[in-house]
Amino acid sequence: MTRPDGFQPRHGRSGFAFGGLAIAAALALVAMGLVMGFYNERTFRAQKTQEVAVQAQILAASVTAALAFDDRKVAQEYVEALSANPEVEAAGVYDIQGRLLAGHARPNAPPPPAVAASSPASDSRYIVVTAPVRQGQSVMGSVYMRTVVEPLPRRLARYAGVGLLLVMAALLVGVLGAGQTLLRRANARLEERAQALGEANNALQIHIQERERAEEALRQGQKMEAIGKLTGGLAHDFNNLLMVASGGLDILEKSDDPVKRQRFAGAVRQALDRGAELTGKLLAFSRRSPLKPEIVDLSKRIPDLSILLERSLREDIAVELRLAKDLWPIEVDSTQLEVSLLNIAVNARDAMAKGGTLTIVAENQPDLAQGELVGDFVRLSIIDDGVGMPAEHIARAFEPFFTTKEVGRGTGLGLSQVYGFTRASGGDVRIESAPGLGTVISLFLPRSDKAAPVATPSSARPTASENQGRVLLVEDDDNVAMVVLEMLQSLAYQPTRVDSGAAALRMLKQRSDFDIVFSDMVMPGGMGGMDLARAVSQKYPSLPVVLTTGFSEAATAAAQAGFRVLPKPYAIEALASELGAARQGV
Repeated sequence: MTRPDGFQPRHGRSGFAFGGLAIAAALALVAMGLVMGFYNERTFRAQKTQEVAVQAQILAASVTAALAFDDRKVAQEYVEALSANPEVEAAGVYDIQGRLLAGHARPNAPPPPAVAASSPASDSRYIVVTAPVRQGQSVMGSVYMRTVVEPLPRRLARYAGVGLLLVMAALLVGVLGAGQTLLRRANARLEERAQALGEANNALQIHIQERERAEEALRQGQKMEAIGKLTGGLAHDFNNLLMVASGGLDILEKSDDPVKRQRFAGAVRQALDRGAELTGKLLAFSRRSPLKPEIVDLSKRIPDLSILLERSLREDIAVELRLAKDLWPIEVDSTQLEVSLLNIAVNARDAMAKGGTLTIVAENQPDLAQGELVGDFVRLSIIDDGVGMPAEHIARAFEPFFTTKEVGRGTGLGLSQVYGFTRASGGDVRIESAPGLGTVISLFLPRSDKAAPVATPSSARPTASENQGRVLLVEDDDNVAMVVLEMLQSLAYQPTRVDSGAAALRMLKQRSDFDIVFSDMVMPGGMGGMDLARAVSQKYPSLPVVLTTGFSEAATAAAQAGFRVLPKPYAIEALASELGAARQGV
């Protein structure tokens, strides 16, 4: 219809403009919906990541005590408790070396990695979070947690809602607003939950700290008790030895009777030998005694050793051998092995007051997996049919100076030496016994891949009348130097003594006629025996060096560096043997 004034309504243009505006608004709403959907997805993932991180921190705080005490069972319980959350697919607890201590995974889900990853990667399906396990400022390990980002039905429903919102643009803003409100409420609830969990974690930390203080006090008390027993036993034995040595020297100074002098000189020598033996057993127990490992074939060594055992036992005790065929070789200190077997045999002899049979069994133990013993071992068992031991004695059998024998019949260091020897050799020792049922002591010694050497006839020791050569003696202690000089001269060596490593290098620079260097290891002046040996090896590679010390750690370090070491105290025969072997390059 046309009005007379020529006016026509602009429905078409205005409708088009309105439609364009609606389309633009719809497109804007669609764009806003896409932006909001993307933002919502990122926010949800960040929120989910934060939630998983909080759960991982809670798990890390919960397993602190389990890692501190290496309690796999408790750690496994904490990990399996996460199965109540259907979104948790896998979780694990790792120690400080990154090894998996406890783990859990849902059926058909990949397990947690066997080794802790430094930076695990998440993807579109999973969120992977790690958290350190701390005790104070110390990191004790880590935890691993993998959850699904969102269950598939929930994700489909959420994207269906987004699609519906895109179609129904008018409702988009309201729905998103409602979603944001729900998200804020969820965040508020999560924050409240995190705060509650944080308070619980603080209470747990306080409990753990109190428990650690109590355990440390208990350990300190046990340590002081053990030190008291150790020092008391040492003082008793060494005072007796010093009494014999001191009194014997007084009598030697005042007596002219050759028979009496010879008898008391023998007593002094015996006291000194017992002191050296006592020190050696203590070092063997502490696993600081320098060992000289060699390849040992037990099928040949045990029969020879059984002759020594028969002489050490009574006539009413028989020795029986049960050696398996094709025994593997082992790499141990053969002297310490013989001492260990002799110590066990002596204890068995005392346990069989009415006689009996001492049985030695040797057998291969392939693929052993018992605690720390993993791999191939040779099991050497010594079995007696004596009175046996109760459980409380077995628990203390390896303690230094623990003995059930009468005073004067044992030092209480025999089984301590056995324990120290087997542990230092990479093995272990176990005791099986019960009152009235005898005792089985088993030594587990690691298999060696090396073949046992073929025995060669030893060269004869040179007589004292032969000139053995010139020795450069490096010793800072005047009294020790005086004794060693006399020993070297009695062995037909021509010794020259200096008191420091620097003086030894100056002497070697002035003279080139020395045949061997014999040096103490621990000396003042900045240059020890190890430094001197390295310098001599570099400047005079053809000049052999033998080191000596009474300090067990220094002796072990020198042996590991490839230098010859003669432990103090040593007899003149040991000195002659070591110097002769060094000169011959044996």
